Amino acid sequence: MVEADLIARAQQGDKDAYIDLIRIHQQTVERFAFQCGVHSNDLADVSQEVFVKLYRFLHQFKQDRFTTWLYKITLNATRDYYRKEQRELAKGDKLNAHRQTIFLSAEDDVLLFEEDRTLHNAIQSLDEKYRYPIVLYYFHELKYEEIAEVLNISLSTVKVRLLRAKEKLKAALMQEGSVENG
Repeated sequence: MVEADLIARAQQGDKDAYIDLIRIHQQTVERFAFQCGVHSNDLADVSQEVFVKLYRFLHQFKQDRFTTWLYKITLNATRDYYRKEQRELAKGDKLNAHRQTIFLSAEDDVLLFEEDRTLHNAIQSLDEKYRYPIVLYYFHELKYEEIAEVLNISLSTVKVRLLRAKEKLKAALMQEGSVENG
């Protein structure tokens, strides 16, 4: 079934069409959220929040690319989730230590190879303004124009941030290599 038909049916209140949209896009949402820095043990919560927002605002969708719109929702849900989490974490270091322990064991399950872990950690060390364009371009294969739309920045800003992100990522990976070999 064509995605546009599913969207139209879901907008009319067809719950089966909405469930099919979730099924089609859940992996993309979770992968993008993880690459934006969501801990693996928080992916289900963030993903659920994305699809709740999708359900609430699907009637407003009028754009050409549904996935671009979904990336925007995911990015905002990721930011909102961590703003809320930061407030909660400020209430106690004990909770933070517990979450860190859970994160490490879950991360080991998700990142199976050391190279993946090294690359993921290097990407996570980048500032948001560099991390998001890298993830969208290389892992989600968005065009510069689409990245500009998702992040609400100009095309030239996308190009500059990708260039700087690659430089910073290369430096981080070279440093990681020298630490391991040194």
